Amino acid sequence: MSTWVESTVVNLRQWTDELYSIQVEADIAPFTAGQFTRVALEIDGEIVARPYSFVNGPANPLHEFYFILVKDGPLTHELIKLKTGDKLLLAPRAAGFFILSEVPEADTLWMLATGTALGPFLSILTTDEAWQRHRNIVLVHAVRTAAELAYRDEIRMLLERHTGQLQFIPFVSREDTGFAIRARVPDAIVDGRLEQRAGFRITASDTQVMICGNPAMVRDTTAVLESRGLKKNRRRDPGQITTEQYWKE
Repeated sequence: MSTWVESTVVNLRQWTDELYSIQVEADIAPFTAGQFTRVALEIDGEIVARPYSFVNGPANPLHEFYFILVKDGPLTHELIKLKTGDKLLLAPRAAGFFILSEVPEADTLWMLATGTALGPFLSILTTDEAWQRHRNIVLVHAVRTAAELAYRDEIRMLLERHTGQLQFIPFVSREDTGFAIRARVPDAIVDGRLEQRAGFRITASDTQVMICGNPAMVRDTTAVLESRGLKKNRRRDPGQITTEQYWKE
């Protein structure tokens, strides 16, 4: 199998000065919602690649990736220059275990994301499996400013389609909005604000928590949940906490 598959850019969307999403068409192997692939470009004669999660669901042939412009990142500075019809390299097969089949069943599924880590959750929420396995789903998106709350239309459509089953709770840490919680996610669990807003308790008996994004948020939220009796989910020792970091500290 070839190392790379050539894809064709369909659209590049700019959300803020730093946030973008790119849509491409590519003949790659089927993937599972929540997985990631490697995206690459040839830059100065060298293939530069980075992992990005799929935002689109597996049934959507238009592949989408949500990313932040990295200050010293050579790939993202070239990605934002791409136009419709340009070529982008993708790995032929997806990878990763941040998927629902790795998560035990529970009445309530909490999806806790920071920044661009919203992507894999949006992919998972396009699938029938998510709604068949969980009676209630709470999607949390934590950002710095309200302008960074991307994919609002897509989330609004999900809320309308799954009224009474899905809740969306935004967090905005650096400004008052009147609608978002102004706090870090782990702090809002400790002081009870998150559960009060959702109307559900996070308990080991009927809860699964998927956490993705900023490593500090992943680490601190995991610690808070473990202090309340939840434990990390492993294949040989199922628990309630499934995590994925979007970069290493």
